[in-house]
Amino acid sequence: MSSVYDFSVKDMKGNEVSIGDFAGKVLLIVNTATGCGFTPHYEPLEEMYKEYRDRGFEILDFPCNQFANQAPGTEDEIHEFCTLKFGTEFPQFAKIDVNGDNADPLFAFLATEKPFEGFGKGLKFAALKTFSDLNNKAFGDKAYIKWNFTKFLIDREGNVVARFEPTVDMDDVKNAVAAELEK
Repeated sequence: MSSVYDFSVKDMKGNEVSIGDFAGKVLLIVNTATGCGFTPHYEPLEEMYKEYRDRGFEILDFPCNQFANQAPGTEDEIHEFCTLKFGTEFPQFAKIDVNGDNADPLFAFLATEKPFEGFGKGLKFAALKTFSDLNNKAFGDKAYIKWNFTKFLIDREGNVVARFEPTVDMDDVKNAVAAELEK
């Protein structure tokens, strides 16, 4: 497989959705959790979505409970939380695994295309790395994603052009999305 368009995922109701349905759009694919310290990322994500969706931008939200059980609810409970608390309107898909033997193939592909390069420098980032390493130890070489709210930027041709760890400033993510939309 050579592009994200080659993958299918399940929507919140369990129906197959081809990522190819989003062909020609700039995508931000995100693994999320409702009980994480990074959950407030939903707010700038939704702002970005409202600002750019008319220019061919989509955010694809994939809840995941593999990081300290921070997304324990059902798809409906997670969706309700996100829409009521953050007013999210971007597509939300079925809860998935992003690591291990049951990792969704889309996320294994994304992480292979843009591997983890670190959370950044400083005490806060070192603490997250330590916690992440402990959490992901069970997944061994299939620990593709290190924490919630890892974001992958996809160009209009389906190529993975950037990876943003949850520690990356959301303004930097927005600037990268804006730049990709200008191409």
